Amino acid sequence: MQDKSHSFRVEAIVLRHADWGEADRILTLYTRERGKLRVVAKGARRIKSRKAGHLEPFTRVTLQLAKSHTMPIVTQAETAEAYLPLRDDLVKTAIASTVVELLDRFTYEDESENPGIYRLLSETLQRIANLPDAWVAARYYEIHLLDFLGYRPQLVTCANCGEEIRPVAQYFSVVQGGALCPRCGAGLPGARPISMEALKVLRHLQRSSYSEAQRVRPGPEVRAEVEAVIQMYVTYLLERELNSPGFLKQVRE
Repeated sequence: MQDKSHSFRVEAIVLRHADWGEADRILTLYTRERGKLRVVAKGARRIKSRKAGHLEPFTRVTLQLAKSHTMPIVTQAETAEAYLPLRDDLVKTAIASTVVELLDRFTYEDESENPGIYRLLSETLQRIANLPDAWVAARYYEIHLLDFLGYRPQLVTCANCGEEIRPVAQYFSVVQGGALCPRCGAGLPGARPISMEALKVLRHLQRSSYSEAQRVRPGPEVRAEVEAVIQMYVTYLLERELNSPGFLKQVRE
C-alpha cells in the first residue's frame, strides 16, 4: 500500500551543514530509518530560529520532515543527544570530524537504511565525548565501518596466496586488500612493511566486541603505524584523502 503521508519522522545524526539562500541551511544526515539524507532547514540561520541549536554537526536529533519536490523540509527538531564535549575540546572535535567525514565520503543518498552503521556512529560519538583517550574508539569505528561497507581488510591469511599469516613482520597492500606474507609482499609495488604488533592490534579490533577491543594498549609507535595503515587503505578506496586527519594533526601539534 502506497504511503500518502506528507511527512515522516526520523532519528538522525547531523554529519554537516551548508548555508543555502539567505537564511536556510542544507543538512546532511545519517538516519536510523533511511540511511543518508539531505534536508532543508528553513530559516535556521536566523538569530531567533528555534531549530538552529538542534541542528549542529555531531548532534543526534529527532526530526519531523515534510516531503517536497526536492529535499525534505525540517518542520520540527528535538535534540536526543548533544555530545557537548565534542564541541568543548578541539582534539575531540577533530576526531569526531574524521568519524563523520569517513561515513559521509563512503555513503550515498537514497541507499537503504543500515541500523548497524547508525548504531556504530552514535556509540562512537558517545565514546569520543566521554573518554579521555579516544584512540581505540576511533580505530574500532574505522575497522568496523569498513566491515559494514564491504571493505573488510584481510588480516589473518595472506591476501595473495591465502597462507596463514605467521608471527613475523609482514606487508600490507591496499590493492590486494590486506596483509601479505613476506614471500608475496617483498618487492611488490605499493606493498608496505607492517610490524606484527600493528597487525595484531588491527586483528584484535576487527574480531572483537568494543568491550574486548578496549583492552588493547599499543605504544605510540604502533598507534602511529596502525593509523597510517588504515588511512592509506581508506585513501585508496576513496581515491582521495580525507580533510579531517590533517586538522587533527594540526590540533595535536
